[in-house]
Parts: sequence; C-alpha cells; structure tokens
Amino acid sequence: MFCGFGAVVLLVLIINSNALKHRKEVFDDLRGEVDRLERVVEQGKKQLVQVQNSLEQTEKKLVQTRGRAEEVLAVVRQTKKELADARHATRARKKDVRQLEADLKALEKKEKAMGRRAAAANRGKKIHHFSGNGLRQYLTGLRLSGQRVLILFDRSASMLDSTIVNVIRRRNMGNAAKRSAPKWSRARRTVAWLVANQPPLSRIQVFGFNTSAGSVLAKTNNKWIEATDKTRVNALMAAVNQLVPEQGTSLVNAFTAAAAMEPPPDNILLITDGLPTQGKTKPSSSSVSGAERLQLFEQAIRALPRGVPVNTILFPMEGDPMAAALFWKLAVDTRGAFFTPASDWP
Repeated sequence: MFCGFGAVVLLVLIINSNALKHRKEVFDDLRGEVDRLERVVEQGKKQLVQVQNSLEQTEKKLVQTRGRAEEVLAVVRQTKKELADARHATRARKKDVRQLEADLKALEKKEKAMGRRAAAANRGKKIHHFSGNGLRQYLTGLRLSGQRVLILFDRSASMLDSTIVNVIRRRNMGNAAKRSAPKWSRARRTVAWLVANQPPLSRIQVFGFNTSAGSVLAKTNNKWIEATDKTRVNALMAAVNQLVPEQGTSLVNAFTAAAAMEPPPDNILLITDGLPTQGKTKPSSSSVSGAERLQLFEQAIRALPRGVPVNTILFPMEGDPMAAALFWKLAVDTRGAFFTPASDWP
C-alpha cells in the first residue's frame, strides 16, 4: 500500500516537473513575443511623432500657401482694376487723339488756304520760279536773308554720285550723261531753289568751284546781280544747267574767291559733298588721306572772309565720315546752318 502511494507521488512529481518545464517554455515564448511587440510599439511611437511633426510642418506650409494665395488674389484683383483703368484711359486718349487729328486737319486746311493766298500775293515778287512736289519750305533753319548772298556750288567730279565706284563709272561717260546724274541733278535743283527763295531786295551770285572757282556766268565778271533782274538771273540759271562736274575739289580757292568780291558777301550758301581733295594747287600725289583732307579744310577756313555766316547743304559722299561734323562746326563757328537734306529734296 505504501509502495503504491509512493509510486503515485513519484508519478505526480514527474508530471508536475514536465508541466513546469512546458509552462516555462511557453512563458519564455510569450515573453519574447511581448518584447517584440513592445519594440514594435516603441517604433510605432517614434513614427507617430515623426508623422505628427510632418503634419505640423504641412499645416504650416498650408497656412503659408493660403496666405500667399490670398496675396496673389489681391494682386490679381489690383491688376484687373488697373487694367480696367488703363482701358478706360486708352479709350479717352483715343478720343483725344481723334479730336487732335481732326483739329490738325482743320489747321492744315487753314494753313494751305493761307499759303495759297500768300503765294498769290507774292507771285509777282520772285523773278526765278521753282516748282516741285510737296511742301518744299521745310529748311526753316537755313538763312536765306542778306543783301549780298553768294552761292558756292561744288562742281567737282565727286558730285556725279554718292559712291566712289559710280563716280568713276560716270566720270567716263559723255557730258549729257554727266548732267543727268541723279546727285548732280539734285545739286542743280538745290541752286534753283535757293535762287528762287532769295529776298527781292538782295543781290546774288553763283560761284562754281572744283580746282578753281568763279562765277558760273562769266560775263557778270564776278559782280553782284540784283535778285529782281530777271534777264540776268535766268542767264545765271541757264549757265548752272550747262555745267559739267569734273576734276577735284579746292575749297580754299572757293573761299578765296568769295573774300575777293567787292563788296564782300554777307551770307554764303555752300553746296558740296565732302572735304576738299586739294589746296590752292594740284597735289603731287593721286590720292589724298583723311588727315590731309582735314588739313586742306583747315587751310580753306583760314581763307574765309571774317564775319560771314556759312550755311552748308551737304550731299554726303562715301568714305568721308568727318565731313558732316566739320561742316556742322563751321556752321556753329560762323553762326550759319548745316543741313543734309532728304533724298527727295528739293
């Protein structure tokens, strides 16, 4: 009986030992799972913090974006308002422009009517008549007054054209072709315009110059011609139309001839296309540099009669960049004027 009880107790102990071992294994497994879950929870908490921080930043950016959107909307509203104001102002300006155009047309009609009346009143005062297209009196700064007006007319070969190649080509043509060259024709029409617009009480003379200088009408003997002397003025213009451009340009001889007139001119109208190419005599070299042309120009200025305004009408020549500046300075120094007229004038 005792042996049986002992066996039962031993069996119970064996079973209990196995149960404890199994329980410990289960507990260790559960503990490991708990630790893993705790680590997962900890990682989740960290991620949650990061998400919360990111959400806060996103909310801040959203607030900033909303603020900027409101600013942009405000700018858009302001721009629309300004655009509407500008359109309104543009319509008002267009209306003003139309009104000004109408007023201008009315003034032009009035001016034309006054011009016709003035032309009719003065028609009998001009000995030489010049006809052309359009309003040809736009050289308002040119001084046409004076008791003794001398027109110095460049008749050198360069007056045949505005480019060196075409000058050489036209220089080998006949006299009729030279006289009909476009540049030369413009120059002759310029002389006609100047003569036609001189005051009736003035006296005039036209000197042509190339290597030498003198009156285009030899029988006048370099004397002054009354602007109202129809016969001599017409003969003067006929002589201008017979000139043929040739040879070089001596501006010093032109100014020397002007200074020799008795009495001297009180106004000089110079028609030329550039700086001189020779002095008092023909140069030894066939070519003239820019520096030499400048020296020849300064030499000519010294021969100019003192106190006489020089009004230059320049027909620019290729390869002579200093001409415009120097003739402009001459106009300033002598209280004259300087012009480079449009291609359709006169």
